[in-house]
Amino acid sequence: MRRGKPLLHMKQNFLKGAIIISVGGIAAKILGAFYRIPLTNILGGEGMGVYQMVYPLYCLLLTVSATGIPSGLARIVSSAESRGDHAKSRAVLFKSLLLFSGVGLCGSALMFLLAPAMSAAQGEIGAVAAYRALAPGVFFVSVLSCLRGWFQGKSNFFPTAFSEICEQAVKVALGLFFARAFRGEPFKAVAWTLASVTFSEFAACLLLAFLAWGGRTKRPLFRERVQDLRAKQLLRVTIPVTVAAGLLPLSNLLDSILIVRLVGRYASNATALYGLYAGAAATLVNLPVSVCYGIAAAIIPAVSACQSKGLLREAEERTLFALKCTLFLSLPAAAFLLAFPSGVTSFLFSSVTGAEGETLASLVRALALTAVFLSCVQTLAACLTGRGKPKIAAFAMTAAVAFKLVAEFVLLQFPQISVLGAAYAAIGCYFVALAADLLYSIRERKNRIAVLAYFFKFSAMSAAAVFCAAAAARVHVLLALCAAALIYLALAVLLRAFSAQELQFTRRNHHAHHRRAGMQS
Repeated sequence: MRRGKPLLHMKQNFLKGAIIISVGGIAAKILGAFYRIPLTNILGGEGMGVYQMVYPLYCLLLTVSATGIPSGLARIVSSAESRGDHAKSRAVLFKSLLLFSGVGLCGSALMFLLAPAMSAAQGEIGAVAAYRALAPGVFFVSVLSCLRGWFQGKSNFFPTAFSEICEQAVKVALGLFFARAFRGEPFKAVAWTLASVTFSEFAACLLLAFLAWGGRTKRPLFRERVQDLRAKQLLRVTIPVTVAAGLLPLSNLLDSILIVRLVGRYASNATALYGLYAGAAATLVNLPVSVCYGIAAAIIPAVSACQSKGLLREAEERTLFALKCTLFLSLPAAAFLLAFPSGVTSFLFSSVTGAEGETLASLVRALALTAVFLSCVQTLAACLTGRGKPKIAAFAMTAAVAFKLVAEFVLLQFPQISVLGAAYAAIGCYFVALAADLLYSIRERKNRIAVLAYFFKFSAMSAAAVFCAAAAARVHVLLALCAAALIYLALAVLLRAFSAQELQFTRRNHHAHHRRAGMQS
């Protein structure tokens, strides 16, 4: 790396990149968590129910117009950069901005026009304004995704981390301002709160655009041309990733209809129960998944570089290492949520008390294991994308979502199970996806045995840490969290969870002559 190069333009290896994005994700999610807590207290269960009703369609449209972009572009750009083809790298960014900003604009228009129909289908006609306030965000996220994918393909993860923090900061500041300003008008409060999401995406776009073009001495981006670069090349890579990622938002969209309507047959507070499930419990359990996103984002260029050079065995080794890192982070988080759901929910969501508080704690406990499954699915899907096999992840998620919807339809019929049926269906969904992805990602027998060894080792360490923190939980859940984290880290050091060789894994010289290329994984 050249001396004097600005920090935001430096490349990072896999481990550093994963740490950077994870730290950025942690900071962003801490902001988001502190945002959701007062927001839930201000809007209440019903207000959060309306808030969450709008998000599934938004997430679905984001998936179609933006979700596959960072992963797909990262793979193309990484391959070009590994060959020293910087002109193609810049041309990919220009072409993707032209293509996907148009797709994002169509997504925004579609969400705006579908607002009345979706509100009617969900039985909450007052949500129309909320849908329309959030609609422009689809376009901005499409542009944002192109810029993030380009930076990640260049193994530069600082811009993604900074933009995530900027995005959350703007959303939190404006969201809480609007929620309090319109506290007496719930539908108006929700609409303006969701408008703050649109403003936050716009702010993050401006930041990344500045980082991408600010102070450059090279010729303008629009002059970069590569003759063999076509839109279909971008679509060939991004569409399978989009399909794989889009199935979950689609299932969440169906959740917003299924849960409210099926549970509404025997419960008068179906919207509030859905708000507790999607707006509080799922959000809380997804925090570890968001932290592990850094691993998924950083592993794509690392695996893609190996794949493009024919180093298939090393590509699988990197996949195994990424999965090990994911298990190391997600298992203790799941164990803590499984052991202390009431303490966590009563601390974070103090306004949710009584029967709703008990339901929320039960949902968090039921969903705890999904933190592990979904984190691993996220990492393995990224590895498959880096290896040029995104269709496998798409097929795996298709089967998983089909299982989820069938299980959900059956379980939600029973009043004694109620909204917990959605949690049980989610566990089955992510397990099916994980099993399928694992089958195709880790092919060598010794590596599959290693995966099981990591799972049981980190599970035992997590259980020991949580057990030792039980006494501290009687004082305060934050004290228990600190105690469990310290004990877990101490066990990781004592039991050598990661060897010195593993920690240097991603710093090895990719061009070392002793490595063999073309071996089957």
